[in-house]
Amino acid sequence: MGDGTVVWVNTQIREGASIGRNCTLGKDVFVDSGVSVGDRCKIQNGVQLFRGVTVGNQVFIGPCVVFTNDREPRAVGAWTPIETVVEDGVSIGANCTIICGVRLARGCMIGAGSVVTRDVEPFSLVVGNPARHLRWLPESSNQQLE
Repeated sequence: MGDGTVVWVNTQIREGASIGRNCTLGKDVFVDSGVSVGDRCKIQNGVQLFRGVTVGNQVFIGPCVVFTNDREPRAVGAWTPIETVVEDGVSIGANCTIICGVRLARGCMIGAGSVVTRDVEPFSLVVGNPARHLRWLPESSNQQLE
């Protein structure tokens, strides 16, 4: 865990997870083994980051967002987590579900309650179930990205 990172009550960070500098992890967050979170991220209450998820720098993840990691889940049997990548400067609204195997490109925004089933382009605003492109965001909306 990086310097300056703040972790709220009832948050579970499993051994083998990596959390960057100056992050905030809200109440009841779960970070699975093998998950990587970059610097200056804000992860709100109730977020579930399961094995296979990589989060870039300056990412906002709203309350109760869930990332899946298996396209054909079963109660028993071997499985391999499927990678999901969240690039720098992404914002994900409350109660979204991110289906494994997608890439959320730099600076994109996911509207609250959306279900993301495929890759999202840089600086695209997507909404709905399944999430669909609504409009382009100005690149200047993420000026602070390094």
